[in-house]
Amino acid sequence: MPHEHLVEALVPAPLPVASPEPAPLPRLPPAGRTGGGVLFDVARPDAAGRVTARLLLRALGWTPGLTLHVDVVTGDSAVVITPAADGAHVVGTREELPLPAAARHLCGIPTGEPVLLAALRRQNRIVVHPSHTITVLLADLHARILAEPR
Repeated sequence: MPHEHLVEALVPAPLPVASPEPAPLPRLPPAGRTGGGVLFDVARPDAAGRVTARLLLRALGWTPGLTLHVDVVTGDSAVVITPAADGAHVVGTREELPLPAAARHLCGIPTGEPVLLAALRRQNRIVVHPSHTITVLLADLHARILAEPR
């Protein structure tokens, strides 16, 4: 049979395939809401442990030379930075925050690894979250989002 031809009556037409439903996206807060007075930024500590935080510092009214107290919340792996008259650290001249080596070590923050900075305006504090903490929290959130039917 050198010249075979398919007979259309014997070859069924392909069935239409429905497009899969897109994964639901999280709902964003209405425009203009400040998230309860919390502002966020992402930074990467340099070799000296400083992170640039211009927008957050300006929102809090923290200026270069302001003395700071840096504390670690080890159970939650977070660095809490608060203005303090007797603080051992200062806001840098280039509007950067110090993350002392001991604090970075206790929280597992390596040089160059992104951190999430949360400025809590009502409390006049900045909380620094290491990327591994954010990864865990978002993994759980994403698992719930993708598992829930909408």
